[in-house]
Amino acid sequence: MFSERFQRTVHITRHAAQRMAERGMDDVLLLDLLDTGTVKHKDDARLWVFKAYAERNDNLLCAAVVLETLLVVKTVMHHFALED
Repeated sequence: MFSERFQRTVHITRHAAQRMAERGMDDVLLLDLLDTGTVKHKDDARLWVFKAYAERNDNLLCAAVVLETLLVVKTVMHHFALED
């Protein structure tokens, strides 16, 4: 999988893959989230990408990622809430 937005190959950790399965997310949905969701940076390398999907009833979907030579998806969440 390749993210056009980040211009990197996407690596999904085992933990993230397990959470995707639990939350009914497939690779197509994850790639849409990464490429079209809103980005909030924690620092230069760590960030969250989140997006609401009207057809889902679980609030915002979010991916916690690390920008390295790859785009590493560490986990995925639902019912995500932004903290200030």
